[in-house]
Amino acid sequence: MPGPLLFIAFVIAALVAVAFRSRRGQPRAKALAQWAQQHNLSFAPHRDRSLTHRFPQFALFRQGRNAYAYNIVFGLFEGRQIYAFDHHHQTEHQVTIRQTDSNGRTRTHTETRITHHHFSAVVVEPELPLKPLLIRPEGLFDKVADFFGKGDLNFESAAFSRKYHVTAPDRRWAYDVLHARVIDFLLDQPRLVVEFTPRHILIMRPGEKRMDIDVFKAAVQTADQMLDLLPDYVRMDTAPP
Repeated sequence: MPGPLLFIAFVIAALVAVAFRSRRGQPRAKALAQWAQQHNLSFAPHRDRSLTHRFPQFALFRQGRNAYAYNIVFGLFEGRQIYAFDHHHQTEHQVTIRQTDSNGRTRTHTETRITHHHFSAVVVEPELPLKPLLIRPEGLFDKVADFFGKGDLNFESAAFSRKYHVTAPDRRWAYDVLHARVIDFLLDQPRLVVEFTPRHILIMRPGEKRMDIDVFKAAVQTADQMLDLLPDYVRMDTAPP
């Protein structure tokens, strides 16, 4: 194929791919827009490269290159500022390609492959300062660590301890936050990763995956309910002087 025709074919293929991805994403964007409207929230489908820079304490937003948020739902939910969004970043890795010609001679060359990563996150701004706390689903390596006495916090609820791995620098504070009512609530929710920092709560699906609308709702409700169920003495301990 002559050079100009090859270039034109490449451009057409690229445009078709972009159009396909756009059409494929439209139902998701529409559903998120409807969810936002139902709760008097705002919706911005376009890429925002500044949003995740607002949360530098979360390492996952600093991964890779070409990072941006999109499909962003934001506003006040039950009096608290929330951001629910999809996130993209890309990573690059080198691969060695071996090719054998008709004469049996093997040649090698190196190519750069780009992988695009997409996941969803919900970030909630609490009305009071918190302490670091990480709640995530229990994994196989966690059970090995438990065997050697290097595991997470244990709770009276055996079902909760089997389902979740909990770590916190201030163990007493973690036990105060994760009292019986909160544990019962979390056991009824989808498996999620919940991370407290002093100024934000981050909620995601395990494995950095995208959320469907129901999981977005569950993530927002999880943060909201955990904050509502904070005991008064915990609020007093964390309140600024």
